[in-house]
Amino acid sequence: MPIATINIMEGRSDEKKEDLINKVTLAINEAIDAPVESIRVILNEMPKQHYGIAGKSIKKLGK
Repeated sequence: MPIATINIMEGRSDEKKEDLINKVTLAINEAIDAPVESIRVILNEMPKQHYGIAGKSIKKLGK
């Protein structure tokens, strides 16, 4: 059972997250011939203040 874990910033719509889950599932299926029913995708949404670049949070950088 393949499990893909993806960390993303908060703020995307449910529709975008569903699309990401679907496309990652299809990519795993195509790459390793895993049955779609066995593929798991976990999205971890992070608040912008929980991720930093060059010593500053994304929130402070305005991204």
